[in-house]
Amino acid sequence: MDNFICITCGAQYSQTQDSPAHCLICEDDRQYIGHKGQLWTTLSRMRQDHRNRINEIEPNLTGIGTEPAFAIGQRAMLVQTAQGNVLWDCVSLLDEATIAAIRQLGGISAIAVSHPHLVGSLVEWSHAFDNAPIYWHADNRQWVTRPDPAYVFWENETRRLWDGLTLVRCGGHFPGSTVLHWAQGAEGRGALLTGDTITVVQDRRFVSFMYSYPNIIPLNASAVNRIVQAVEPYPFERIYGGWWDAVVATDAKGSVKRSAERYIRAISLP
Repeated sequence: MDNFICITCGAQYSQTQDSPAHCLICEDDRQYIGHKGQLWTTLSRMRQDHRNRINEIEPNLTGIGTEPAFAIGQRAMLVQTAQGNVLWDCVSLLDEATIAAIRQLGGISAIAVSHPHLVGSLVEWSHAFDNAPIYWHADNRQWVTRPDPAYVFWENETRRLWDGLTLVRCGGHFPGSTVLHWAQGAEGRGALLTGDTITVVQDRRFVSFMYSYPNIIPLNASAVNRIVQAVEPYPFERIYGGWWDAVVATDAKGSVKRSAERYIRAISLP
């Protein structure tokens, strides 16, 4: 019995004797089945030829990404606070070197995720750190691939983790797509950790929004406006997206507003 991991999206599944016949994440129209068909791996196989890169992004924020790149290629982030550390999003690989490095940074008190594409082996991570609770919006419950008692299915529009850390449901990409507001980020000016609920684009002055990124299916204007309204109450100077170097370094709140206006103009053209 093993916990198989989808090679295309990186999600880990409950234990089975044989690899699953389907990946519910990849069969959804926001994702895709790889060109070689549905393929699987395991943690033991990944540990043979992958490792995790662990780098400081800014004080009290550490990035964790797998090399060589695996699946969607995201990097997770560890937010360090006096009240405990939060792992934001996750990667598929977990090994002893990673566990030791994270313990040196204070461990993990909670895990929170933006949406089902960036979850990796989050139950494995929870178990490695004293069954840290996994905060997952209830509107995305149907996409859980490895059920576990560690899940906390939160509802409504916001969930405060502790002082200075708040989960905000934005919707859009998924019904329960979420961002994490970190009040002390960006030297106390506030940072938003977004995955691709709000995605940082190549022109780092802007962000964008999509229903499906790989299949290029846009959101409608009302969904984009709802995202902007969801983050409006929070001050943030910086946005960290789901990948290395995906950063809007300054005036991030203004960037969200300008980007939404540009996006809506574009999809409204005759």
